Amino acid sequence: QVQLVESGGGLVQPGGSLRLSCVASGFTFRYYNIGWFRQAPGKEREGVSCITSDRYTYYADSVKGRFTISRDNAKNTVYLQMNSLRPEDTAVYYCAAEQWTGCPIVRGDYWGQGTQVTVSS
Repeated sequence: QVQLVESGGGLVQPGGSLRLSCVASGFTFRYYNIGWFRQAPGKEREGVSCITSDRYTYYADSVKGRFTISRDNAKNTVYLQMNSLRPEDTAVYYCAAEQWTGCPIVRGDYWGQGTQVTVSS
């Protein structure tokens, strides 16, 4: 079955760092663009970052300069390195995979279940 599994979330102080991972299975990972999204209570889902099959990258203005996305096709994994975290970064973070389109992801063919990131204040 197709699966995307996020990990690496947790509780961190403002200014701290976390590294999220998204591990894919059940489809040809290297053909897909992978995006990270987040959703906080009472807020709309927000696109955070995206990386294409040929490693073009996209970042939302709110995270530019603080977050870095990368992929390791041999491990079927996409990473999101998050530095200088702020309380407003608190959300459930999801990864999604989409074929054919570029970045940012507009639809999402497959979605993970999410990992909680909490930045305390």
